[in-house]
Amino acid sequence: MQIFGVDIGGSGIKGAPVDLDKGDLAEERYKVLTPHPATPDAVADGVKEVVGHFGWTGPVGITFPGVVTGGSTIRTAANVDKDWIDTDARALLGERLGGLPVTVLNDADAAGVAEMQFGAGKGRKGTVFLLTFGTGIGSALFVDGTLVPNTELGHLELNGHDAEKHASTKAKEDHDLSWEHWAHRVQKYLAHVEMLFSPELFIIGGGVSRKAQKFLPLIEGVKAEIVPAQLQNNAGIVGAAMQAAQTA
Repeated sequence: MQIFGVDIGGSGIKGAPVDLDKGDLAEERYKVLTPHPATPDAVADGVKEVVGHFGWTGPVGITFPGVVTGGSTIRTAANVDKDWIDTDARALLGERLGGLPVTVLNDADAAGVAEMQFGAGKGRKGTVFLLTFGTGIGSALFVDGTLVPNTELGHLELNGHDAEKHASTKAKEDHDLSWEHWAHRVQKYLAHVEMLFSPELFIIGGGVSRKAQKFLPLIEGVKAEIVPAQLQNNAGIVGAAMQAAQTA
């Protein structure tokens, strides 16, 4: 069974048909740059381009980098235009896609659902966090395999600022940090989350998960197991498709 997944990020909008039996992309993903400003209309046009590239005509699952309530209403927009707040994303994106059935969920939640089903979290019980490092920091919390949605723990305060301003991949790039320096920042963030939730497992996702060997061995003093996401930066696309399949 194939369903289309789209992952809206602060820097790119990417998507592909997903093979739900394998938990992997059925075709090579297609990506466009996230427009700036990332207004609802401009982002919707980007989503339309990605879906249209494949000539897709079935259900579409779409992630959003912020809190999504009721599978539709956007409540926060840290890394996209503030006009998204209170937007009915399902209605907007469904209309832009010509009436295709659309499902919308938080981007990190989507990545987490995919990792728990097909990746590093498969079969894991207890408290598990997936954390995506990119333009910001996304979080997905699972308790005995059940998602606690919209945690958005990238906005925990760390050193007087949102943690994602200090420890995201964008922060590494903006401040030209070495892997060692950045790993120390990530370590402080993980230790803070661990103090609050005492998880058994951290799964580190986002594009930087492809380079896990450069920074994970440098993280010390965290009791939880720390592993890279197995689906890497495709996890959001896969999770979005999984969600769409459940509601189709």
